[in-house]
Amino acid sequence: MPSAGSTPITGSTSTTDGTLVSKRRKLTSVVWNDFDKIIEDGQDYAICKHCKGKLKADSKNGTKHLHVHIDRCMKRRNVDIRQQLLAIERKGHGKVQIGGFTFDQEMSREKLARAIILHEYPLSIVDHVGFRDFATSLQPLFKMVSRNTIKGDIMKIYEVEKDKMISYLEKLQSRVAITTDMWTSNQKKGYMAITVHYIDESWLLHHHIVRFVYVPPPHTKEVLSDVLMDFLLDWNMDRKVSTVTVDNCSSNDGMINILVEKLCLSDSLLLNGKIFHMRCAAHVLNLIVKEGLDVIEVEIEKIRENVAYWSATPSRMEKFEDAARQLRIPCNKKLSLDCKTRWNSTYLMLSIAITYKDVFPRLKQREKYYMVVPTEEEWNMAKEICGRLKLFYNIIELFSGRNYPTANTFFIKVCEIKEALYDWLICSNDVVKTMTSSMLQKFDKYWSGCHIMMTIAAIFDLRYKIKILEFYFPLMYGSEASNEIEKIRGMCYELLSEYQSKSNLGQKTSSYGTSSGSTLLELNYDEQDPLSKFDLFVIVPLEKTNGIKYPTLQMIVRDIYAIPVSTVASESAFSTGGRVVSKHHSRLHPDTLETLMCAQSWLWKEKEGDSSIHDSQPQLTMMDENDDLLVL
Repeated sequence: MPSAGSTPITGSTSTTDGTLVSKRRKLTSVVWNDFDKIIEDGQDYAICKHCKGKLKADSKNGTKHLHVHIDRCMKRRNVDIRQQLLAIERKGHGKVQIGGFTFDQEMSREKLARAIILHEYPLSIVDHVGFRDFATSLQPLFKMVSRNTIKGDIMKIYEVEKDKMISYLEKLQSRVAITTDMWTSNQKKGYMAITVHYIDESWLLHHHIVRFVYVPPPHTKEVLSDVLMDFLLDWNMDRKVSTVTVDNCSSNDGMINILVEKLCLSDSLLLNGKIFHMRCAAHVLNLIVKEGLDVIEVEIEKIRENVAYWSATPSRMEKFEDAARQLRIPCNKKLSLDCKTRWNSTYLMLSIAITYKDVFPRLKQREKYYMVVPTEEEWNMAKEICGRLKLFYNIIELFSGRNYPTANTFFIKVCEIKEALYDWLICSNDVVKTMTSSMLQKFDKYWSGCHIMMTIAAIFDLRYKIKILEFYFPLMYGSEASNEIEKIRGMCYELLSEYQSKSNLGQKTSSYGTSSGSTLLELNYDEQDPLSKFDLFVIVPLEKTNGIKYPTLQMIVRDIYAIPVSTVASESAFSTGGRVVSKHHSRLHPDTLETLMCAQSWLWKEKEGDSSIHDSQPQLTMMDENDDLLVL
């Protein structure tokens, strides 16, 4: 071996019997890094170090043909110089050990299946030529599988995760709240998404999609109730469910009534089912806002047409911004056309257009095809409405986190809405009065169906207790406030009695330690309240430590605080339309779609560190090409 600092001799020359001979000339071409030169029967040959191929190496032939060989040599392409000295050992069952690294075909298949689930890649990705080339470049030993095989792998992951989820929920020492909402595919198929919500022993709020089930038409109350009841029985959740939060529609009302009748037979519902039905707050508030916007639809449509005209092309946008600069109006925000089914976009469209209201008449003087400009009265009306929609916009932004807002956070916001509506009723603007009257009717219908749960949750909030009702109920009920407060107080005592009689406290254990994750209340703090972070910090330690002294109350709080007031998260919170399955997912068989939707929810929780359920990852035995296939 050459000493340090010496230059290695490339292209050593030897005879076939291994004896060295002197070189006739120095091998200077870089191609000899990949060849050994030998003499055989008086003829010079170059032996490829990678594939052991033998090529003529006479000086008169040059080295061009050697370069061509190296460029085409498959063995050379797959060699990493750092691994040339690593021992390769085949282990069987698709495993190959290279030094300290062991390639596992089955594990790589599972990782590929998990990636497809997590990121919604199409199943056909395994057929894509580019993806296959990419996988080969990373690991040539990996044998790419077919589309049907990867579907089978995904199904096996789903079954394992489902068994773990069922087992965990059965052992859970608290009740679970349920939300359901309907999704529609572009093939007009209806799917019911069922999500469970609970608080674990570390006081962390969790939610998981557990079913995404195809519901055949017609979507009557009987059909919907059968789907949900089947889930409760199959997962052994019928005695653990606390509430069901649904959209506000007649079929859902009927479904809840049927479920209450069936579940009351087991005497498992809280307060005999009085708080079982929760109406989706986001859906109801959207309906309330829609009632108001319908009153001024003419004024809104006129502004919408103006915004659409000037945001239609880049050249028009440039003209608009130039006119704004001439009037010394800062162009901090661009005109934005709304989506009619998302009222927050209408609010944003109006609020931005109002700041440029002086630009529109100026542009009419220059643009001959621009004919209709909103009047001053119409702008004033838009400004009136925007000022009032801001309250709803800020409140529904409670839904803008990843997690669903829970019952204890929403009571005060609902009371703020009622107080604002009463103030709007005495406004001098007749249009605003008409709008408010329509909104109040929707509000009162919602309040009558959900106030019990929200008020109980607010009372168990140690910042408020019963005093919160003494402050807000006179606004909500007037002279009947005292009677309503006593009703709620009585229900709290009734709830306490139920937990004491049904719970075997000797078998219950609670964890009062802190967790590295976020507590549920840290997700709901109000940026407009400077003390809200302090409130949220105080309440959780108090409720954890008081559990030692008041274990029954702690169990109640744990169950009540897990109840969501909405069926949707941020992406749908402002929408008055339904949820729609993506175009890619719509093509899948309903069983395949459910597998992907549910498994994605579970695997992301695992990635986010939800170790309570996913404490281990067993190695899966993947199906081969000849096993049973998951059919589209």
